[in-house]
Amino acid sequence: MENILDYTLEELQIWMKENGESSFRAKQIFDWIYKNEWNFENMSNLSKKTIKNISENFYIGIPEIIREIKSDIDGTQKLLLALKDNNLIEAVVMKYKYGNSICISTQIGCRMGCKFCASTVGGMIRNLTAGEMLGEILRAQNKIGDRISNVVLMGTGEPLDNYDNVMKFLKIVNSKYGLNIGQRHITLSTCGIVPNIIKLADEKLQITLAISLHAPNDLIRKKTMPIANKYSINQIIDACKYYINKTNRRITFEYALINGLNDKNEHAKELSNLLKGLLCHVNLIPVNEVTESGFVRSTSESINNFRKILEYNGIETTVRREMGSDINAACGQLRRSYMKGSLK
Repeated sequence: MENILDYTLEELQIWMKENGESSFRAKQIFDWIYKNEWNFENMSNLSKKTIKNISENFYIGIPEIIREIKSDIDGTQKLLLALKDNNLIEAVVMKYKYGNSICISTQIGCRMGCKFCASTVGGMIRNLTAGEMLGEILRAQNKIGDRISNVVLMGTGEPLDNYDNVMKFLKIVNSKYGLNIGQRHITLSTCGIVPNIIKLADEKLQITLAISLHAPNDLIRKKTMPIANKYSINQIIDACKYYINKTNRRITFEYALINGLNDKNEHAKELSNLLKGLLCHVNLIPVNEVTESGFVRSTSESINNFRKILEYNGIETTVRREMGSDINAACGQLRRSYMKGSLK
C-alpha cells in the first residue's frame, strides 16, 4: 500500500482515472485529509465502491505522537513522532505573534556528521518521503488545534541530501489543494551541498535558503563539519551568489558560536570580509551543548561583540531567540534521549 500523502493532486487524479474512478474524487479526498479526517470510511461524499478502492491501495500516513514536551517559558512544543515503520523523527512547533511555525525533519538521522548537532549521532537510517514530511505538519496542526503558517526544514537531516523528496514536498505543501503555505513562508537549511544549491537556484523558488556556515574559513569549518572537506567556503559563496542572481532572494547564514573556536573578534572581521556585498543576513546561534561534541556555547559578551563587529561592517545580523530552551528543543535531542533510554 502507498501513502496517499505522497501524491500530488494531479497524480491522484490520474490514479483515479486509471482505476475506474472519476478524477474529481481526488479533490474530495484531499479536502477531507486536509480538514483532519484521516479515515477513508468517514469520507461521507464518497461511494462505498470508491472507499473500498482507495482503502485497498492507500493509507493516510500521519505519524503517531510517542512523546511530547511543552516549554513553560514560551509554549514551544516538541513532538517525538513514530512513522509507519516505527522509525522515530522530531518536529518542533513554535508560536509567534505572526503565527505558528514548525521545524520539520527531512531524514531519519543524518549522515553529514556535524559535530555540534545531535541529529547526526548514530548516522542516517533513511530519507523521509514527501508525504512523511507533510504528515509531520498535519499531525502538529491537529495537536495544537490551529493552522501552521510557516515551515522550516531545519530539523533532523540534510534537506539537500534528500533533494527529490524535498522538492515534491515543497510542491504539495505550497499547493492550494494541499496546505497552501506560501513559498516565502518556507525556509530550507543546508550545510552546503554545492551542486544541489545550484540545482535549487535553477528551480527559481521563492523560499528562503539558509546556509549553515559556522566558520569564517575552511580550517575552522573542517574541525566541526565534515562537508567542508568536500566543498570549500569559496565554493559555497559562489553557489550563493548564483542562487541570489537566479532568485533575487536574500540568503541567511547560520553561525553557531562555539566558545574559543569560532567566536573571537578576528573571526567576526574575517566573516565580515567574506560576506561583504552579498544580499544576506547572519543569524548568530549560541551552540547547543551536545554531550558527544564537548563544545561549549560562547559567552554573552562574545556573542554581543561578534554581532557588533558584523553590524559595523554592514552585515545585517540577528541573535537567534532561543525557543524551548527548557525542553532541549534543538533537533535530534529528544529522539536521541528516547533511544538511549533516558526518557520513558
